[in-house]
Amino acid sequence: DIVRIWNKTKTLRGPSKKLVTAVPDLFLTSVKLSHDATGAQYLHAARDDSNNLFSVQFRTTPMDSTGVPHILEHTVLCGSQRFPCRDPFFKMLNRSLSTFMNAFTASDYTMYPFSTQNAKDFQNLLSVYLDAVFFPCLRELDFCQEGWRLEHETPTDPSSRLMFKGVPLLLLLYVLFVYITDTFEAFTLSLLSSLMISGPNSPFYKALIEPEIGSDFSSSVGFDGSTRQASFTIGLQGMAEDDTEKVKHIIAQTIDDIVATGFEEEQIEALLHKIEIQMKHQSTSFGLALASYIASCWNHDGDPVQLLKISENVSRFRQCLKENPRYLQDKVQHYFKDNTHRLTLTMSPDERFLEKQAEAEEQKLQEKIKNLSDADHKDIYEKGLQLLAVQSTTQDASCLPALKVSDIEPIIPYTPVQLGTAGGVPVQCCEQPTNGMVYFRAMCNLNSLPEDLKIYVPLFCSVITKLGCGELDYRQQAQRIELKTGGMSVSPQIIPDTDQLDLYEQGIMLSSSCLERNLPDMFQLWSDIFNRLVFFQETEKEIFKSLCNPHFDDEQRLRVLVMMSAQELSNGISYSGHMYAMTRAARTLAPSADLQETFSGMDQVKFMKRIAELTDLTSVLRKLPRIKRHLLNPENMRCAVNATPQKMSDAAGEVERFMGNIAANRKERKPVRPTVVEVRPLDPQAGSSASRKLISEPHFKPCQMKTYFQLPFNVNFVSECVRTVPFSHADYASLCILAMIMTCKFLHGEIREKGGAYGGGARMGGGGLFSFYSYRDPNSTQTLSAFRGGVEWARAGKFTQQDIDEAKLSVFSAVDAPVAPSDKGQ
Repeated sequence: DIVRIWNKTKTLRGPSKKLVTAVPDLFLTSVKLSHDATGAQYLHAARDDSNNLFSVQFRTTPMDSTGVPHILEHTVLCGSQRFPCRDPFFKMLNRSLSTFMNAFTASDYTMYPFSTQNAKDFQNLLSVYLDAVFFPCLRELDFCQEGWRLEHETPTDPSSRLMFKGVPLLLLLYVLFVYITDTFEAFTLSLLSSLMISGPNSPFYKALIEPEIGSDFSSSVGFDGSTRQASFTIGLQGMAEDDTEKVKHIIAQTIDDIVATGFEEEQIEALLHKIEIQMKHQSTSFGLALASYIASCWNHDGDPVQLLKISENVSRFRQCLKENPRYLQDKVQHYFKDNTHRLTLTMSPDERFLEKQAEAEEQKLQEKIKNLSDADHKDIYEKGLQLLAVQSTTQDASCLPALKVSDIEPIIPYTPVQLGTAGGVPVQCCEQPTNGMVYFRAMCNLNSLPEDLKIYVPLFCSVITKLGCGELDYRQQAQRIELKTGGMSVSPQIIPDTDQLDLYEQGIMLSSSCLERNLPDMFQLWSDIFNRLVFFQETEKEIFKSLCNPHFDDEQRLRVLVMMSAQELSNGISYSGHMYAMTRAARTLAPSADLQETFSGMDQVKFMKRIAELTDLTSVLRKLPRIKRHLLNPENMRCAVNATPQKMSDAAGEVERFMGNIAANRKERKPVRPTVVEVRPLDPQAGSSASRKLISEPHFKPCQMKTYFQLPFNVNFVSECVRTVPFSHADYASLCILAMIMTCKFLHGEIREKGGAYGGGARMGGGGLFSFYSYRDPNSTQTLSAFRGGVEWARAGKFTQQDIDEAKLSVFSAVDAPVAPSDKGQ
């Protein structure tokens, strides 16, 4: 491939061996070229990866804060010379098998990436993308739609009021750093940032988070290499305004302490181990991650290939530490202690913020209206009618290239797995080219857990690997996890049945990964969590007592974790409000959806907020050991391991030892409702006795429920859900296609283009619930009407066979999405 590319492109620039570079760290060879006539640069990364990515990137330095680069990013996607139809990118979603299609506007660059596994599809998308970015139409009405405009509230009524329309687009210490084109210096400062703020062993975590001065670090914290001159930010959210000077003093003192004492060698090794894990882990979105990683440096004429030579940077970093043991301390002295280029920013809440914002917007609106002439009023009215007419006109997309259903591989690749047992626990083994990694998962059902404890399950999951256990306190445990694994996590799991809407599996998922050489260490960490984490002494006089450190104040540690978790949940609403809306809308339609709301919906957000506000966590502490006894029980467990064929026997042996180590936790506990458990075989075709237990809700009665949450945003997230059929039903596939047709052919135009929301559509969920949604939506009631209009539009059959075929492509794109070796067989 390299020779073919070189021969094909060598006319663009004279041959030079320096342009072809092997990057063994990432199993790729790079070809770097430039175009003599324009100076455009091209980087080809040749790698054995079926998910091919292309991205075109431009430097878009903002001259002010009006958001012009972002508006241009959107407007470029509104049609081009060869493909003049409105919004060709969105229309290509249904004409393609793309695994990714989008565009991003960063601080000072804009990029347009796509990826696909289909060669013909790659060429189709390439033609659309290149024509869009180099030959966009840039019509005035496109700017009216994607930016802000003056328009009558009712475009067809010139007497209705004029308004703005369009698509809506804490204490911090901010320090300026090195130019990011110095790749090694930027690499070093990125490592230094992680050492300073990441995890309970970092100096700023100890100084700012554990004393509970704030609820968590600020949302933007640490090293930022996204602009020409890198920066470092440290700050808190949820702190008292009176503590501003105190926090500034703590930050300065912490920097002094780092300069004086530096970092432990084990902390540095844990961070370098994390880098090794990241290089070995194989992601399905490798191309997108690579393009994003090099974007900022390349944008400012840095060498993107040098940036990819991670092992070289690690070796050089180690050499610098060897030659100068104070290497990192000197960097802190230079970039933090002696650096005068800094900004302190405080942000305080204002109960009248939205009111003041509305007043300022109204004032700006009236100023603009006051200066309008009669001709301006007429022009606004006419342009509003023109835009409405364009938005209401069915676009001719025949100019766009498209795949056919016949272009799709008709057979899904089969992934062989082996089913066995270890200590009486079902184990699935899947041999995969994991590049020296081992991936472990375990599902523990919670069928015996009392109902009053279920809302505590997400909290239990978030703290169970962060409290310390065995001979390790929580700091030592965190260090050990970073040194020996790629991470250990526990999360709630709800799996709807494929045949019945009121049947589901409930449990928690234990997940971890490690390098092959660290297999015994990873399972020892899990064994300690099962066996040696003492939540509650038998006498019930001492709460949350760690075996290795009887004097540690566990309630304080739990409080810190609770505050951080509650803050993270609250912050997530503004980014994922549509997901919260869909979860809430579904809760009264299926029992699995009701439990999903308990675990991850607004109920959980409110619950964690209430827990975070408690002055005494004793009542919470007493519940966690009860949950542990029910959940960390081999009787309710099944496991899966993905590893290379050469290492699978070793991995299976470690699982066997792990099960032997935790056998004492095995206890048969009766389900809370013993008459409502159904047993299903894990693999009906394998003839194995391994099974899973599902919960049935025979008395569940679906009902309609309307809910409104008032939130401090000037946009809404709207959803409406309908109970339909389970996954195995004959109509399920048709409903998936219907959701895609409604999204592309009706809802997008009504919600996004006419309504001004950032996004919206319909989707068919695996649990049999059909959901409508909108994202960052200024018009909630109009959107609810659009949902109902979409149903009537579909009932009237206002779509063609071509629309159906295109929707099939989009559905198959999700079905055939690439699967990483770590996830095969799951």
